[in-house]
Amino acid sequence: MGRKVTLAACTLNQWAMDFDGNLKRILRSIEIAKQKGASYRLGPELEICGYGCNDHFHESDTCLHSWQVLVELLKAPVTQDIICDVGMPVMHKNVRYNCRVLFLNRKILLIKPKTDMANDGNYRELRWFTAWGKPHTIEDYYLPRMVSKVTEQLTVPIGDAVLATRDTCIGSEVCEGLWTANSPHIAMCLDGVEILTNGSGSHHQLRKGHTVVDLIKSCTMKCGGIYVYSNMRGCDGERVYYYGGSTIAVNGEIILRGEEFSLQDVEVVVSTVDLEDVRSYRAQVSSTSQQASRSKPFPRVQVDFSLSSLNNDLPSMDPVKSRMYSPEEEIALGPACWMWDYLRRSGQGGFFVALSGGIDSSATACIVASMCRIVCKAISDKNYQVLSDVRKIVNDSSYTPRDPKELASRLLVTCYMGTRNSSIETYTRAEQLAAQIGSHHFAVTIDQTVQSSVDVFTHATGKTPNFKAHGGTWRENLALQNIQARSRMVLSYLFAQLSLWSGNRDGSLLVLGTSNVDECLRGYLTKYDCSSADINPIGGISKTDLRRFIVYAIKEFGFTALEGILEAPPTAELEPLTNGKLTQTDEVDMGMTYDELSIYGRMRKNAHCGPFSMFNKLVHDWADKFTPQEVADKVKHFFRSYSINRHKMTTLTPSYHAESYSPDDNRFDLRQFLYNVKWTWQFRCIDEEVKRLEVEQATSLNKPENVTAADIHQSAEDGSKTNQIQIEVTPADGQSTTSGGHSTGEASTDLDGVESVTPSDSSRASPRSRGKQKAGGPRSPQKRGATTDQGPYGKRPRRHADHNENGNNSNGGAKTASPIRKLGRWLKDKITP
Repeated sequence: MGRKVTLAACTLNQWAMDFDGNLKRILRSIEIAKQKGASYRLGPELEICGYGCNDHFHESDTCLHSWQVLVELLKAPVTQDIICDVGMPVMHKNVRYNCRVLFLNRKILLIKPKTDMANDGNYRELRWFTAWGKPHTIEDYYLPRMVSKVTEQLTVPIGDAVLATRDTCIGSEVCEGLWTANSPHIAMCLDGVEILTNGSGSHHQLRKGHTVVDLIKSCTMKCGGIYVYSNMRGCDGERVYYYGGSTIAVNGEIILRGEEFSLQDVEVVVSTVDLEDVRSYRAQVSSTSQQASRSKPFPRVQVDFSLSSLNNDLPSMDPVKSRMYSPEEEIALGPACWMWDYLRRSGQGGFFVALSGGIDSSATACIVASMCRIVCKAISDKNYQVLSDVRKIVNDSSYTPRDPKELASRLLVTCYMGTRNSSIETYTRAEQLAAQIGSHHFAVTIDQTVQSSVDVFTHATGKTPNFKAHGGTWRENLALQNIQARSRMVLSYLFAQLSLWSGNRDGSLLVLGTSNVDECLRGYLTKYDCSSADINPIGGISKTDLRRFIVYAIKEFGFTALEGILEAPPTAELEPLTNGKLTQTDEVDMGMTYDELSIYGRMRKNAHCGPFSMFNKLVHDWADKFTPQEVADKVKHFFRSYSINRHKMTTLTPSYHAESYSPDDNRFDLRQFLYNVKWTWQFRCIDEEVKRLEVEQATSLNKPENVTAADIHQSAEDGSKTNQIQIEVTPADGQSTTSGGHSTGEASTDLDGVESVTPSDSSRASPRSRGKQKAGGPRSPQKRGATTDQGPYGKRPRRHADHNENGNNSNGGAKTASPIRKLGRWLKDKITP
């Protein structure tokens, strides 16, 4: 009796609705699997039609064409003498199922519908499919006549069953089955299934890579068995990137794992495993055997075929350590591979980036540079498909790239679009980075374009708007920023369409967006500025992670121009300079830091927090930094800003999905875009909780037992500081909720379509908090008197109890007496008759 079996897991770069291309890649994978000696071949989920068909699944044509492709697979000589497991949609009794179809030697063995549907995040499977709801049950499926002519079968079994070959038993679960609480593999293992398979469609997300590995290891460590996992790769037409990583595991150990980020259209991992290892592993655990003896059996489809060979000398593979990528490595690889698929399948000639000299646009350009490195590496590894794609893109049948920099000169056009509000520093940084990447770079000024637009308005109305720095109002200031940002978008598309024409080349360029996930969440971008593009590789990545990626690019790519970009404060450069220096920074404009934005985003999306829940969490998390009132002000400011600007998400450029708290309105983050921005009920709940906490805190602080010797010693050291009173003066007109425009796609914001917000409203909604001033924002001049905080509801006086070494109020501005004062008042009450 044979004991060693050779199994193949395939990673395919399929494309939704590309039936010809999908068929070729499936046949190629089967051919490679057979060449490597495999007797069983597993492919990814819905590989015949592509996972991302979405509402095309509602069309009967999609099922029809899938059956037509299956007929070609059944007839192909390469599919003989190997069990093939493919994914496709199947309609049974007028119900559509996401199925695995297993066939051997022109016979369909079993149609196995998916039992656990993915229906959260980016997944909407219940919109198109129904889960098989009859456990341990099979029915007859009547085959289409074109299939029956090939298989000579009238009906085949469909349902929740397993395959029983001469030497082992195979059970299948599909994608979500691995992730769900009561996974199908548990019952299968207890019923004696030794080989568990999973054809999957799992997309990339930052910091997710270990999850699949951990789940597979946990499954086979607890239950024992062989687990074969196949995943898709690439951009199949959507915002997500399927990142491969097909895996084979045995008894809690990974013995083989394919590449996660690669340009290979077809990758097949093959391993030989020993069935006796599974049997001995399971039999030694008494509790598992007891449960197995009581398990409900699955229907078994008998197959007169052996997976194992009589040659037991076949070498088995030892466990391997799976590589885990850092977030900055994932940013360098995932979006780059996604962009390559999009470029070669769109038929365009390259990319255009409005390069401002800031972090966001620089990160976008660096991802293109990373793509060029990956492409050149693939060509050096004899990937002729990639070479063919490059030649098609540049329209040169004899071209072979020499190095990534030379390839970038053909695929990437960058342009610095400056105005009188731009600084020489950003101009220089953009120019230096473009030279190091190798892009074809332009540097232009667009003041004439901007002024022409303003002149049209002035001619029509007789009014000339001015910046606030020149005596204009908040509304004028905002409009003048936004017209700069939108002018850059218009010019970006002009350059994208005609840059190749100006160089006597065919085709046009894809415009890349340069807004990050935090700015989208906050709405800190102008509608239809450089955030509006064809695709956006960084639209799902946080500012914090982009900074880490910039550090990585300096080290790994040698782009030293990024050092100055990393050190400079993020700025839109849309307001006039003062003595040639910046007066506008992103964090001051937003009224919050990027780190705070990431926290708000994860709480809003991942932890499903509304305003009240978010406040209740943050008031404890930030207790050492802010008073309850300050936390309340921050939470209110975020939700007010978010809701005012939510409408911008309806026009968001398709972005690479990378972050779990992405506000992408397409289908990942489904929420309204017209809000009551006052949040009256929710904010009133927060106010009531703040009052309760303040009373509780005041009661606690007035107790004499809270005054310690350390408090007295600290107060003595502070001396007269406890009696000092200062004042911080803020602009009389306050700070607007949003601020417009953006240099070339970096942070900027406006109030498009929102007329209910007045300058006075905005001053209450966007504080220039002390945290942002400390981070580099401008500070107000100080006078003697009572200190004021600029909060969401205007200025309020506060006293400095004591000060830290930076001169900031160390207790966050809380109105509490110093310990020595508390003790003095208590003693006075006790001694005075």
